[in-house]
Amino acid sequence: MIERCHPLPFDPTGIVLDRRRGLSQQLYHALRARVLDGRLGSGTRLPATRDLAAMLTLSRNSVVRAYDQLYAEGFIESRVGDGTYVSQLPKLSTQLSTGLSLGLSTDLSTFCAADTEDLSSQAVTSEPLQRLKNHHLPLPRGGAPKAFRVGVPAFDLFPFEVWAKLQAGFWRNPDPAMLGYGDPAGEWQLRELIATYLRRSRGLSCTAEQIVITSGAQEAISLCAQLLLQPGDGVAVENPGYRAAGHAFAMAGATLRGVPVDAEGMDCARLAEMPECRLAYVTPAHQYPTGVTMSLARRLSLLAWAERQDGWILEDDYDGEYRYSGAPLAPLAALDRQGRVLYVGTFGKIALPALRLGYLVLPGRLVQAFSQCRALAVRHSEVGTQCVMAQFMAQGHFQRHIRRMRRAALARRNVLKAGWPQDVPGLGAMPAVAAGLHVKVDVDNFAREQELVALAEAVGVEVNPLSSYWLEDSEEPVDKRAGLVLGFAAVPEAQIADALMRLRKAWRPIRG
Repeated sequence: MIERCHPLPFDPTGIVLDRRRGLSQQLYHALRARVLDGRLGSGTRLPATRDLAAMLTLSRNSVVRAYDQLYAEGFIESRVGDGTYVSQLPKLSTQLSTGLSLGLSTDLSTFCAADTEDLSSQAVTSEPLQRLKNHHLPLPRGGAPKAFRVGVPAFDLFPFEVWAKLQAGFWRNPDPAMLGYGDPAGEWQLRELIATYLRRSRGLSCTAEQIVITSGAQEAISLCAQLLLQPGDGVAVENPGYRAAGHAFAMAGATLRGVPVDAEGMDCARLAEMPECRLAYVTPAHQYPTGVTMSLARRLSLLAWAERQDGWILEDDYDGEYRYSGAPLAPLAALDRQGRVLYVGTFGKIALPALRLGYLVLPGRLVQAFSQCRALAVRHSEVGTQCVMAQFMAQGHFQRHIRRMRRAALARRNVLKAGWPQDVPGLGAMPAVAAGLHVKVDVDNFAREQELVALAEAVGVEVNPLSSYWLEDSEEPVDKRAGLVLGFAAVPEAQIADALMRLRKAWRPIRG
């Protein structure tokens, strides 16, 4: 509805401009705000550009540029032979007018901080937005890695010079065919090289056609949640486990069912009690966060469950390359003969999380659907990084880097094991670590866990509480959920030794 009224004459009072910044833009925003909040009503006659320039002590060109922008956006109109007027505009909502009258839009944009408030303060009715209130990720820890950050590899060992040369080579004279919209499943050469790597190094027989490149493992998990689940379906997740995966499933409307983890991995016998489950999410090579390896008997049991249930298994092999005695284990997907396992891999634990490169190895019948879904969300992945990674692999740098990273992680693990405090009441000994980039240490009660974490944080050492990896509705008593999770690969040995010294000093009062 257009509101017509008798407008007040133009009043320049309150238009204060900062002479150190662009004056035409400031004037444009000031006039625009006054139109939107009603201080300049529809039909108000504006001064001629020369007159307004004199009022505000500006050059006429600054006023002309401000008026031109307002004309272009429809805020003002010119009447031939009669001057410039505020356009006839609908009345804005009280909420917006109030915010604008408080000066919230006099900056370079009308987007204001109030728009980003917690959803709980808004009248939100959409089901996905309601789910997001309980199933979102905290911001990652910022700054350079330090002991004992979980989930990051040794950035200091990445061959940045090699990567920079490959990247410069790609962009120096790129093939024009690579610069448009690409295959949403990812660049073909990279998919072929990943398939070759998995066949040779991991014993997973697959082809490039089965691989879809993703922006890290989390997007791969989210795609599975979107395409394999319906609201109300159950998802069996390891408990304790990777909570970010659980959040992705919950956002798809699924119900999370926690399955206990013991020395052989997920207790697959418990799945018989969960007939509503359509998908099981597992980290069989190196369970996150306990570090145990799923036994062969459990793997076969899980595959049999998926076949009986007409369900799916999502295998997250997030750090499977890190095994310190013998070759990396063959994935669960290598045992799959029924096309029930979707395998998630990532370059984030070998190269850098910042590259945002992961991949899915899919049963053939799912590849087209996953590619189509990616196309709707992101159209296709960023091409340059994929092509550079393909060259990185093709020239042998990737395999050399894996070997270097594995040796470094082993050395860093040994420093952690040798310097671990032995005499802190309630704190367990450092266990043997045969794989992966982190270790779980026992603590005998929740209060002691929280105390140890707080004291470590106070001296700049990152230690994660095991209790944060459990589902909130877990049946396990709180004290049974206690423990510490420490990453040992992020920083060199000297920094690990220094952090251990600080920990021993910080935890000394507990020893009495």
